[in-house]
Amino acid sequence: MNALLEVDNLVVDYGRGRTAFRALHGVSLDIAPGECLGLVGESGSGKSTLGKAILGLAPVTSGSIRFDGQDITRVSGRGRRALADDVQVVFQDPYGSLNPAMTIGDILAEPLLTTGIGAKAAEAKVREMLDRVSLPVAAMDRYPSEFSGGQRQRIAIARALVRGPRLIVCDEPVSALDLTTQATILDLFIELQRDTGVSYLFVSHDLGVVRRVCHRVAVMYRGELVEVGEGEQVTRAPRHAYSERLRLASPVADPAAQRARRAQWLALREVPDAAVR
Repeated sequence: MNALLEVDNLVVDYGRGRTAFRALHGVSLDIAPGECLGLVGESGSGKSTLGKAILGLAPVTSGSIRFDGQDITRVSGRGRRALADDVQVVFQDPYGSLNPAMTIGDILAEPLLTTGIGAKAAEAKVREMLDRVSLPVAAMDRYPSEFSGGQRQRIAIARALVRGPRLIVCDEPVSALDLTTQATILDLFIELQRDTGVSYLFVSHDLGVVRRVCHRVAVMYRGELVEVGEGEQVTRAPRHAYSERLRLASPVADPAAQRARRAQWLALREVPDAAVR
């Protein structure tokens, strides 16, 4: 099966000259149609930068990004707007990504109306999307501030899906939610992918989260991919020392097991960075 998204030897630099900082060092990965690829790493690892580069929100120094065979590395303006039909995003902070002055109905209809669709057709689609994310139709007349964090994230997911994209970049979409709400939103992501066939690039710092939703997992460390493999293998029995650090950093419910895990993590933390690479 041909890849839907192909990232080849991607380099991203911020700044110029002596102040330049290289955020990505020749990153290559691919995502198949209907696949969820998890991208994990600590803060500053470059995972969010990669997502932004795919969305056209980060400068690409070299390398390429191809979507369905089309080079989108430096697409801007009209070309980037046309891509919105196929590539969407769900951000970490649902409230910050929703216009507080607009009703939910207007927020969800806006991406449709910009394509020339009629108001009645847009309203019907909005109703369908609200049902898909398990929100009542009455939500159309309410404002983002009237909803909980989990409900707002459902709204953000509905907005991302409303134009029928083929790929959604999910940038830490559950990290701002409590554990119970996280579980329901993750189940929603799984259900929507099963029903629509959409692909996800699922960015997270939490191996437990990506284990639940992702088919494959890619681990980033200081702007480089250090391990890519099946979700169960990478999250439960990683081969790379840094991936093992991330696994041990995830808490477990058993106090004795957690103490042992903490001791292992502290020991591995002492491994020099050169050895981790």
